[in-house]
Amino acid sequence: MKLTLRVWRQARGAQQGKLVDYQIDNVSEDMSFLEMLDMLNEQLTIAGEEPVAFDSDCREGICGQCGVVINGTAHGRGNSPVPTTTCQLHMRSFSDGDTITVEPWKADPFPVLKDLMVDRSAFDRIIQAGGFISVNTGSAPDAHSTPAPKLQSDRAFDNATCIGCGACVAACPNASAMLFTGAKITHLANLPQGQPERYLRIKNMVAQHDAEGFGNCTNIGECAAVCPKGIPLESISQLNRDLISSLFRKDGFLG
Repeated sequence: MKLTLRVWRQARGAQQGKLVDYQIDNVSEDMSFLEMLDMLNEQLTIAGEEPVAFDSDCREGICGQCGVVINGTAHGRGNSPVPTTTCQLHMRSFSDGDTITVEPWKADPFPVLKDLMVDRSAFDRIIQAGGFISVNTGSAPDAHSTPAPKLQSDRAFDNATCIGCGACVAACPNASAMLFTGAKITHLANLPQGQPERYLRIKNMVAQHDAEGFGNCTNIGECAAVCPKGIPLESISQLNRDLISSLFRKDGFLG
């Protein structure tokens, strides 16, 4: 395939960025999107130009570090019927002669470091604000020693699959991180181990979410539509319920 790539180039976060067009030929439909970007960078390096900076790690759809906006969709969709990470998007989803626009996550809490790379440490600080859970140290307990109902354990597991890629923020018109925060809240809220600090946790994490500059949720649903791990909107509902309940608890602790 022969493609035209419109790629966001930005030397440093403080500088003005712009879209730059590149022509690339002999792209195999079996390539992943990141392999295609590798091919572009090899072409640029041979020509003596600066290669495009982008994030990636596992390239197996596990870590989410590869996230970019492709043709206006976080991680890109192509012809795929379900959301996927950028590294799992293959070039068979595009056609010969296509023009593909590639941009970084654009949100104030995700400042651009260079080209397609952004700083997602705001997510780390939200998780850190959640603090600890009260468990005894020592040898690992038996798996059946703390029973959890099937429905709750399934919900906890589903929300624990969140990889913190930031697609929800990139897709949301408000740049809200409520789906991410809701997944972290719902994960522990459905497990016995997460109960003692449950309401203090929700207060602190939502406060940090707002302090980072993320917007409010207005239930548009774009976040869930692009989430590569299928985190449902009901996770935000769980967050809202716990936040309201926390307002009636003096210290934020269960009891």
